[in-house]
Amino acid sequence: MFPLGMVLLPESRLGLRVFEPRYLAMLEEVLGGDGTFGVVLIERGSEVGGGDVRCDVGTMAQVLEAMPIGGGQWGVTVVGISRIRVRRWLADDPYPRAEVQDWPDDDDAKPSPETMGLTAELPGLVAEARTLMARVHGLPEPGPVNLGADPSRAAYGAAAAAPVGPLDRFAVLSAPTAAARAELVNRLVSEQIELLRGRMGMSDR
Repeated sequence: MFPLGMVLLPESRLGLRVFEPRYLAMLEEVLGGDGTFGVVLIERGSEVGGGDVRCDVGTMAQVLEAMPIGGGQWGVTVVGISRIRVRRWLADDPYPRAEVQDWPDDDDAKPSPETMGLTAELPGLVAEARTLMARVHGLPEPGPVNLGADPSRAAYGAAAAAPVGPLDRFAVLSAPTAAARAELVNRLVSEQIELLRGRMGMSDR
């Protein structure tokens, strides 16, 4: 298990710099196996040194690329492949370990028209939020957002692309159903748009 101060969502990519001895040992075992490990958000504490408090919902990651970058460090690129629940934390010996189980969406039914409607709104909302964030910080405006039509994947992609924080992303990861996830992301991104509009309005005064 790799506890982090950020959330890895299914379908998203993440770059890691591995340098602690315990995680170098973990990486060696991962690369010698199927290339997967779990990623969870640190609720309290630091990524370095241990002693952290970890969330019990996370994402199984698949290593896409791993290479030494000098100084005994490795650069690793992973992609989130599925959501997991931690059943039980084990001793951190020689690195964080846990018993986990897959957590698919609790609903297998066909998405409702309401859910599909919320999903269809997400690309526009995320694009607006990203554009406003770029304007607030004086950065080039980002390109268009393509999230696909699948409600579950689109909601994950929207949460990853939108300018929201790790706790919001964790709430999205923890949503029990695709419908709940689409509704939550729609609300979170809409709220962020209103905050950014307010910041822009204040900066114009």
